[in-house]
Amino acid sequence: MSSYFFYGTLRHLPLLNLVLGEDPTRDPDGPRAGLVDARLPGYRLLWAKGQSFPVAVPVAGDAAEDGAEGEQPAIDGVLVTGLTDPQLARLDYFMTGFGFAPQRVEVDTVEGVAASMAYLPGDDRWRTGAAFHYDSWLDRHAGLEIAAAEEAMAHYGQVDADRMAGRFHAIRTRAQARLNARTHDTAASLRGDPPEITVMERSLPYADFFAVEDYRLSVPRHDGEGEIEMSRAVFVSGDAATVLPYDPLRDCVLLVEQFRAGPFARGDRNPMVLEPIAGRVDPGETPEDCARREALEEAGLELGALHEVARYYPSPGAKSEYLYSYIALADLPESAMGVHGLLGETEDIRTHVVSFTRLMELVETGEANTAPLLISAAWLARERERLREG
Repeated sequence: MSSYFFYGTLRHLPLLNLVLGEDPTRDPDGPRAGLVDARLPGYRLLWAKGQSFPVAVPVAGDAAEDGAEGEQPAIDGVLVTGLTDPQLARLDYFMTGFGFAPQRVEVDTVEGVAASMAYLPGDDRWRTGAAFHYDSWLDRHAGLEIAAAEEAMAHYGQVDADRMAGRFHAIRTRAQARLNARTHDTAASLRGDPPEITVMERSLPYADFFAVEDYRLSVPRHDGEGEIEMSRAVFVSGDAATVLPYDPLRDCVLLVEQFRAGPFARGDRNPMVLEPIAGRVDPGETPEDCARREALEEAGLELGALHEVARYYPSPGAKSEYLYSYIALADLPESAMGVHGLLGETEDIRTHVVSFTRLMELVETGEANTAPLLISAAWLARERERLREG
């Protein structure tokens, strides 16, 4: 049994307990671990650039005075004693893939100096940024990081720590989608109350940019006469935003054309498809911000006012994907056409500026055959005169 000092995001006990697999201070079947507030002197806590966690940076002796009283800089955290080997194995899995290694430290507590272990950067892979403030992280990011850790720890025993860490951006993207689903209630005037669904078994046979989850479920019947047991595989991805730019003065829209692997895998003879601008909602990003960012990346386009078209599941039978679709007012001269995209993300995107009449022809002939474009075109057909009058 060991003592560890936890700082940064892991001083948040709900996150720490999730990583450890249990609350170490509330084990009814074994010895109860101790937990006290503590400080690690001689370090500052800074964000790791581009990451969702901070790193502890040692402060040199000559620069170790801080604050009006000349106090030595220190990192606040908690000291947990009595951790078990299984808990430490889970902790090691969560930390080592990101380049953190357990090191011996001495921390200050109300009872004096205590020897402990702490996970500190084991190499210089992380560049540092601004100061990390725990209270700000708690208000703005804690929910997302807990949701991400749920999936990250589901990989424990299935993939190694380095592979899990390499997938962490995709894990956080899916976590943002789960967080959106938990916090954004949808209307329920026709549907019944949410059912009590029992998860009998869950596995994660594949996870990378996307994930596949296998479930055995027990779902209550509509007639109330018992339950139906079923097996389902779900293709899990993050939420996405689509935006169809519309110029009400020229009465035209901007479409993007690009290769899509889905039609290719289906055997479509022409896997180049016409779509609105679209992209994944990044962790910590709003769908509206995503729409504006993707318009710059895919079309070099600054958007005006956004009009929400719909929020929807495009294929709920087997996919978790949830879309936020918008129409955006924009200035669309012919010069808006071109080739765009981020080659580093394997994007090769051609933009087309077409009249509203031409858009409706594409819908009629079936050349426009993606759900977000069809839904957005239908909304635009209904609201077009109002937008032009405005």
